[in-house]
Amino acid sequence: MQRTKWTERKFTFDFSEGWLPNILERLSGTPARLREMVSSVSNDEASLKPNDKWSIKENIGHLSDLEELHDGRIDDFLSRKTELRAADMKNAKTFNANHNAKSIEELLEDFSNVRKQFVKRFEKLDDETLLFKSLHPRLQVMMRPVDIAFFTAEHDDHHLADIRVILKTLQQKKL
Repeated sequence: MQRTKWTERKFTFDFSEGWLPNILERLSGTPARLREMVSSVSNDEASLKPNDKWSIKENIGHLSDLEELHDGRIDDFLSRKTELRAADMKNAKTFNANHNAKSIEELLEDFSNVRKQFVKRFEKLDDETLLFKSLHPRLQVMMRPVDIAFFTAEHDDHHLADIRVILKTLQQKKL
């Protein structure tokens, strides 16, 4: 089965704002899931780029890189902007970061720290902000903070799935 590309995914955000605590739990758990996934991978293995796609380190670094966007979108909701800030669809920050030069531990720690801050900011949002809607520029749908949280969790899982594919490739080479 062909995996759907991230940029081709469609989303419907028809769930209650009351889902936010569950989604925040999922977002909070991503660093631990990542750590568990890569616990037996060496730094060299984590730098490999199978099929010239991002390495494990680049996938982890990319998640950290995007926290600035996610955090900025919280600012957009707080400022009552009618349109959320756009992502850099070329991922220049990730391509220029040289994440493969860092250790897995450093990348995991960086991601864990920025994710904790992101979740804390969500937890502080008042009810009025949680109900506010802004237009997502790429998807062209109105989104609430809970929708952005869900969208972010889905993006996390997309990259965890990418990492899982790399791990399976590494495992097959060892057999």
